[in-house]
Amino acid sequence: MTFAGLLALIVVVAAVTLVVRGWDVRLVLLAAALIIASAAGAPWVVVSEFLATFSNEKFVVPICTAMGFAYVLKHTGCERHLILLLVNPLRYVRGLLVPGVIAVGFVVNIPLVSQTSTAVCLGAVVVPLMRAAGYSMATVGACLLLGASVGGELLNPGAPELLTVESVTKVRTTVQAGSYLPPLVFTQLAVSAGVLWAMSVWWERRSEGPAAAEPAAPPSPSPERISLLKASVPLVPLVLLFAAAPPFSAVEVPAVWVVGDAPGGARNPAYGSRLIGLAMLVGVLCAAAAAPGRSRDCVKEFFAGAGYGFTNIISLIVTANCFGKAIKAAGLADTLGVLIADAPHLMLPLAALVPLAFAAICGSGMASTQSLYEFFHGPAERLGLDPVAIGALVSLGSAAGRTMSPVAAVVLMCGTLTNTNPFTLVKRVAGPLLAGIVVVIALRLIGLLNPI
Repeated sequence: MTFAGLLALIVVVAAVTLVVRGWDVRLVLLAAALIIASAAGAPWVVVSEFLATFSNEKFVVPICTAMGFAYVLKHTGCERHLILLLVNPLRYVRGLLVPGVIAVGFVVNIPLVSQTSTAVCLGAVVVPLMRAAGYSMATVGACLLLGASVGGELLNPGAPELLTVESVTKVRTTVQAGSYLPPLVFTQLAVSAGVLWAMSVWWERRSEGPAAAEPAAPPSPSPERISLLKASVPLVPLVLLFAAAPPFSAVEVPAVWVVGDAPGGARNPAYGSRLIGLAMLVGVLCAAAAAPGRSRDCVKEFFAGAGYGFTNIISLIVTANCFGKAIKAAGLADTLGVLIADAPHLMLPLAALVPLAFAAICGSGMASTQSLYEFFHGPAERLGLDPVAIGALVSLGSAAGRTMSPVAAVVLMCGTLTNTNPFTLVKRVAGPLLAGIVVVIALRLIGLLNPI
């Protein structure tokens, strides 16, 4: 290993220490990237990557429009009606509350994409429901966190992780969301939810707090009337994206609507990301139409959400990309490639676990996938493996790492909603998530969980 590579490892350890001690993740990653790249004699790669990612519409358009749509859904109450529709049956079956809440969070995260927005929307309904059933706040927070962040967004063609893989492999996000991700995501969901469900029984028996001593109050039916029209609005962009892509191709969106005509008749590469933005805008219009009394503030809420997305998501992707470029300049990516070439059986475990570890440090699954996927793409092709399938593993590992990161926005939000220490939530979901990842890797190694 070169001097730059050795220094990079030392800087990485120092960066992890600072993040654990509460330093801002963006500051740490950017400073670490500059130090590593300077030691490698190429500090300009960090500056150029910062500027390129900062203005990259592949991330800015889908993420900011999706967050804007999520804010509009909250403003109009559409997300609340979807959650009430899904949660209502659980009010009458206390024994299924834990897996039920996790499943509802997973389903809601598919159209919303944002884990934090999913947690906020779900928490308003789920926290009082589970408390009335006698569950402790720590258990409620763990269920809320796992459901909102286990990986539901990976089944949405608008997920930035899928766009990262598409930009390298040219395989459309609808194909990834429809064929490559479901076997992995549903296996991860089933295993992690099952383990957390079993552990929750033990947690509640050990609990000695006031909530455990109180008799469980019978859940009461929701007094709010559920609007099926509003409940269907969050699904509009998802339906449009699948309808516009093969094999359905039921809707044809002319290029002139999103990117204009490209020279020579070729489709502009920005078509996919802008199509996602258009689908989110159509969803905003539907939300405004479903709640006319609140429509006048929908545009303001949309841009507020877009600003939140840029501040809290794009910024992480920018700094993580800079960090990834610095690591590559230091030669650590080549070292990883050599390791995989010498031990090909390590490809699948490393493709899931390395992004998991990085996401746990930086708190962003999107940033982890974006900065690390290319490290595995080349070795996968040289080994004759499907790089899209490897990308699915990278995305799944990143989602698991984000969910067990004490600095992730969704973890902090779930801690706030349940008045629970984020580290407590992380400790409760880490075991189930790692069990799920291990099962996924094991099944992939023996040839199962192949694309549908």
